[in-house]
Amino acid sequence: MAELWGSLGAPAAGRAHVVQFVSARRGEGTSTVAREFARFASKRAGRRTWLIDLDLTTSPQYQAIAADPERYGPLGSGAAASPDGSMFFTVQPPAPRPDGGVWPDSKYVAAHSVGGPRFWVTRFKREALRGRQKAHILPGVEYWAALRRHAEIIVVDCPSADTSQAALTIAQHMDQTILVVSAQEADVRPPGLLRDALASAGGRCAGVFFNQASVTPPSFLRAILP
Repeated sequence: MAELWGSLGAPAAGRAHVVQFVSARRGEGTSTVAREFARFASKRAGRRTWLIDLDLTTSPQYQAIAADPERYGPLGSGAAASPDGSMFFTVQPPAPRPDGGVWPDSKYVAAHSVGGPRFWVTRFKREALRGRQKAHILPGVEYWAALRRHAEIIVVDCPSADTSQAALTIAQHMDQTILVVSAQEADVRPPGLLRDALASAGGRCAGVFFNQASVTPPSFLRAILP
């Protein structure tokens, strides 16, 4: 994590750094890499580090941190995850309120402090959905622009590209995207295709994190580096 932190470079003064982690295929360990990077960043950054979990099905980041308080620290009670009411997803169809309005999308996600005020993780409140409601990731910049004013490092954990289009939907608003590739996978074609798709979507692929390995990454991985 220290090497990854150093290779990404420090954010510009007064500007948050938004880093997305994604893999081409499920099971490559992206969530673990993103979580450990966020943990490391929270100890180095001058202001808050946020870990945004785009898996709106099970919120695995919240679950993993809650299961290991000795490593990450205790979770705080839920707080608002949006500084201004904007959100990176929308829930459809919207739920009506008694006053005739609809519940805002920000109602469906909470932020929890992790071991203190410098590290935060989001949790999607799936239990709040009713009937046929589903959440959809939005391409807008509003949420990311708002959160930049309240954090120094924003780590975005995306579901794998073979299960979700989320990484491509928000790619243009990320400062950098890290592709996670498992040492157990020798086929570099899917990561290469994902790299090209991210570039077409306006994203910037900063490099590859070779995961689950105890040796130097093989030379064939250079083929998918930008």
